[in-house]
Order: sequence, then structure tokens, then C-alpha cells
Amino acid sequence: MLYSAQDTLLAENLLSHSCALKPGENIMIQLVGLNGIGLVRALVAQARALGANPFIRIEDTEINRTLLETGDEAFWKLQATADQLPLMKQMDAFVGIRASENIYENSRVSAAQNKAYGDHFLKPVHFEERVNNTKWVILRYPSPAFAMNAKMPTREFAEFYYRACLLDYARLREAMLPLEARLRSTDEIRLQGEGTDIRFSVKGQNWIPCFGERNIPDGELFTSPILESVNGEITYAPSVYQGKPFEFVKLRVKDGLVTDFDSSDNDALRAILDTDAGARRFGEFSFGTNPVIEKPMYDILFDEKIYGSNHLTLGQDYEIAANGNDSAVHWDLVCIGADVYLDDALIRKGRLFVTDDLKGLNPDVFLKGEG
Repeated sequence: MLYSAQDTLLAENLLSHSCALKPGENIMIQLVGLNGIGLVRALVAQARALGANPFIRIEDTEINRTLLETGDEAFWKLQATADQLPLMKQMDAFVGIRASENIYENSRVSAAQNKAYGDHFLKPVHFEERVNNTKWVILRYPSPAFAMNAKMPTREFAEFYYRACLLDYARLREAMLPLEARLRSTDEIRLQGEGTDIRFSVKGQNWIPCFGERNIPDGELFTSPILESVNGEITYAPSVYQGKPFEFVKLRVKDGLVTDFDSSDNDALRAILDTDAGARRFGEFSFGTNPVIEKPMYDILFDEKIYGSNHLTLGQDYEIAANGNDSAVHWDLVCIGADVYLDDALIRKGRLFVTDDLKGLNPDVFLKGEG
């Protein structure tokens, strides 16, 4: 078989729900890694059946690593301006499938090499053009290596993957509405838990509910904090950024700026924080609400959606919920299980919402409705 029934259903959701693809539109389908070709086949077949025009990019992760390790500013400017940026400007939609077998493939890429790539390719092509001007969606693809990071048997992980990705996002959107309403009238948020006591203003900020349009799996509600309002300390769950693993990260913040830090790899963390001025400030804050995703698996597209979590993101903001932070870094660090206060009123104790209007987001309530 060229592709599975599950990939067929996933492709249908990606094109119809996430991208709302229409006849005559151009869509780039990017596969990073040689796994996941079945999903690409399903996407191409369905895009053509819709009368859309797919443009395919299949990238090998080892080749990408070589380019990162050898590329400088001039190289990445040329890659962007001669190839990717002109093509991306013609796209109406974008599906990015991340199918690497080794999340640590780029762990030896230096900070300077990552900065050259981020400033002169990633930022103009993806952060500025693709994010702001296409109907885009990003997802991972299951593999034995992915299952190993999740500490699950391969078959069990695949079942979990499709369950999380094919969630009833229309129902999740309805369950998010009361939280969104509360947040839009909130001035200050406080997170308090083990190793975490941090507060910041979100007064007047825009809130964006995410229900399967830009990420799969999905389930977050995000904004950005007022830039200089963040104060306190926060401890994060395990994370991988730029191919480098962190078993924990702890930040101390004063007036929006990271002033001190600790982690399992302080040299690597220092290099990330020193990328540019915006790397020590925060560009996003979000609630994770996917009831199927329970624990970290060293993959941010899943980990940032963990129910009962929040991420307070170092670096670049999103134009749709901006706070003025500008950086080549966008690191969605996740804090799991902190109590959440909105204007000093407790709404979530640990990982579970405690007010009647928000209990529909708790897994025992939401998943019971799924059945």
C-alpha cells in the first residue's frame, strides 16, 4: 500500500481543516527526514484531487546538518533569496512534516552557525513570510526513534500519535471558549509551583486559540506577556533545542529580562541566551490543553500541548499576538503542573482546572465526551 488509512485521514484533516485548501491554490509540502513518505503521497493525491498545486521538498537530515555546520551568513542569504523565499512568496499553504529519526542530529552545530541560519534563512523564509502569509501547519511523524523518546513501545506510540493528532478539535475549541473569555479580561497571570513563582501582565493582549489549524497535534491558547512585566522564577520540564538536550531549565527574571539561570547544560543555555538581545526576553505565553498528551517526550510540538502545562517562550513573538520582542530564538519551554492565578483568583490547581466553567478542559471530562 502506498499509504495507510490513518495517513489518508490525517491528510484529509491537514488539507481541509488546517489549510482550508482550495482549487487552484499552491501548497508546499516539506518532508524533513526520510520517514513519512506515505503521508506525503496521501497529501499529494488529495491536493491534486482538490485541484490544488503541490510543490514538494524532501530533505535529508544529515545533509541539512552538513549545511548547518558549514553555512555562513552569505550562504544562508543566498539560499533564502535565490531559492526558498521567492518560492514561499508564491505559496498559499504549507505543510511541514518533521520526520527525523534523531532529534540530536544537530547537537554539534555551534551557536554562531545556528545564528547565521536563524537570522538569514529561518527568520525571513519562515518566521516572516510563511508564518504571516500562508495557511501553514507543522507536524511530526511517528517512528521507533520517536517512540523511544516517549519511552513507549512503537505500536503503542503510533496509536497514541494518531489519537492525539486526530482529536475532535471542534469540541476542543468549544471547551476552550470559557478560558479564552476569562483571559481576555485578565490583567495579571501568576504561576506558582515547585521551583516556579512568576507573574506578568497580559493586559490588553490578544489571545489566540489553537485547535488543529497550525500545529498537529494541537491544543493551546496563547498570547505574549507585556515585555517588561515578567518577574520571578520558573522551572521547566526536559526540552531539546537546536539538537541540544536539557533535562531541566530554570530561569530568574527581573523586569522581563533573564538575569540568572541554571540547567543541565549551562554552556549551551548561555549560548542560546546570548544569541541576541531578544533571546533573554519572552515572546509567548500559552496554556497546553490537549487531553491525550500527558508527559514530556522531548518534542516541543507535543510537549507544549501537554494538558495542565504552560509555556513561557524565550525569544521571538508572533505578529498575531505581538509584544515587540525580536529574536532569532523561539524556544517553547514548558512548565508542567503549576497553579495558575488570574488576577489572584485560582483557576487551575496543579494540572486540573477547578472552576466549573473550565472543567470541560480536564481530561476526565473531555475524553469521556469523546467516547
